[in-house]
Amino acid sequence: MPQIISLYSGCGGLDLGFKGAGFKTVLATDVWDVACETIKKNNLSDLVINDDIRNIDFKEYNGKVVGVIGGPPCPPFSQARHYLQDKKKGFEDEKAGFAVPEYFRVIREVNPKFFLFENVDGFMYKTHQDALDYLESESDRLGYNVTYKVVNSANYGVPQTRKRFICVGVKKELPKFEFPLETHCDPEKKQQGKSNWVTCGDVISDFDNINEEELEQKPGSKHHSLMKDIPPGENYLFYTEKKGHPKPLFEWKSRYWTFLLKLTPDRPSWTIQASFSNNQGPFHWKNRFLRIEEIKRLQTIDDNYKLEGNFKEQWRQVGNAVPSKLAEIFANKIKTDYEI
Repeated sequence: MPQIISLYSGCGGLDLGFKGAGFKTVLATDVWDVACETIKKNNLSDLVINDDIRNIDFKEYNGKVVGVIGGPPCPPFSQARHYLQDKKKGFEDEKAGFAVPEYFRVIREVNPKFFLFENVDGFMYKTHQDALDYLESESDRLGYNVTYKVVNSANYGVPQTRKRFICVGVKKELPKFEFPLETHCDPEKKQQGKSNWVTCGDVISDFDNINEEELEQKPGSKHHSLMKDIPPGENYLFYTEKKGHPKPLFEWKSRYWTFLLKLTPDRPSWTIQASFSNNQGPFHWKNRFLRIEEIKRLQTIDDNYKLEGNFKEQWRQVGNAVPSKLAEIFANKIKTDYEI
């Protein structure tokens, strides 16, 4: 069984996908103890190290693993960070600016056949050009050809329109990696040979048995009473003049897109965020918070996968994860193309 190392592992979304494709994680690392305990609980890696990556020496794995996978912390490259004037972006970020260079320090020490690097779609914004340039130049210097782009997870059968930057690097003596063909599409843009997007209704309808009136905690905080009139698939913009509301309550684009955002059973979910919020969705179309079991389905994480921590810690783990189905598709393509 081909062996890999997992960096910035979180709860193991990438690892689950690679496991499904027949890879074995022999070392997983993360700085968050709760996430590390989740990986241990599910026996997803032979060894789990809960420590700052800068303190870990990987040289002993040189020649022993075929690949390295991982997504360096994404806040420095997120869209939100672009608007936060008091916080530095990219490599200058105080908490995680070192993460991308450290990822490639591991590549240098381990010298794997391939690597998979994942991040938010903002990694390709012009404001982060230095990070993308670094990825290209360092990959070249270390002997790898890279292929990268932003993918929409829904186009690979994930019930979530989650856009992520994915880069696969392979040794220069090998053919450049070609992204797996998309298998699904927006039904409004029907393409021959592709299935319609997998919807929320397809995967979480069997949880649709909760009466929101019975729940003590209700989404929307002081705006909860507004939610019942917002149609499934819409957000606070329903209450704007531009949308034709007779008594507008909000200005157009005056809040985050996710404010009072509700899922609809007829399309995939929007991106599940890492931070649980009282008024930032997406929320269930029945005006309630989603459950952990539901967001696991939307992230294609196995139902029986056990998560450590309290509710918000479990939410953060799932929200930070790479959809496991997406990871498995890429893992299978790597394994087949390079006869691993």
